[in-house]
Amino acid sequence: MKLVLAETKLIKEPITIISDLVTEAKFKIKKDSIELVAMDPANVAMVVFRLLSSAFAEYAVKEETTIAINLNNLKQVLRRIKGNDNLMMELNENKLKLTLSGGTVRTFFLPLIDIDEKEQRIPDLKFKTTIGCPSTMLSDAIEDVEIVAESVTFSVEDKKFTVSASGDSSKAMVEIKAADDVAIKTEEKVKSKYSIEYLKKMMQGGKISGTVTLSFNKDYPLKLEYKEVDKIQMMFILAPRIEND
Repeated sequence: MKLVLAETKLIKEPITIISDLVTEAKFKIKKDSIELVAMDPANVAMVVFRLLSSAFAEYAVKEETTIAINLNNLKQVLRRIKGNDNLMMELNENKLKLTLSGGTVRTFFLPLIDIDEKEQRIPDLKFKTTIGCPSTMLSDAIEDVEIVAESVTFSVEDKKFTVSASGDSSKAMVEIKAADDVAIKTEEKVKSKYSIEYLKKMMQGGKISGTVTLSFNKDYPLKLEYKEVDKIQMMFILAPRIEND
């Protein structure tokens, strides 16, 4: 295989985000995309990453292959990318060869590893509520309510999306109403609670897309999706926090 990427942030940012959730992962190198599906060690969060062949300056894959690599090692190399660098990825025996070409040509060889785990499957989830809004709007709301608690409640009623949290004696609430840049679709009144710690890691997806789509139901997994058409998709699935009233 030979993959050449000029818009290097499309892999640099996602790998940094994914490495906050998992340290080792398998990549499927398909004829039309690079794909990753991984679950965090606590089985609380799943990440799905797709980088399409159309995002590359050159994408030559003779046959589909799967490689596994330590993401922290990969992240360290990708951090060395400078603004005008191209990134070339090739397989060299049992190593991933990464070449950064700009003012200089720098080459790194990272060992491929064996991961003894079953293939992760994306769950078939059905949602009654879907919200699309600017990435920064969701991030700001979470940072606001984080002041008072470690978990956040998402609720939707009519055309209003509410992000709220309650601590021992404090409460915080952010109301987001349907607008030109906010789409709210729901079949009924819905409320569910999620971990802010995980959400903050996932919302780094705002670095690759200016908009986010979130879908959830009552006491049901949350799906967060960031994407750029014909380039990249990052999707996260987060288990709910279910508490007895």
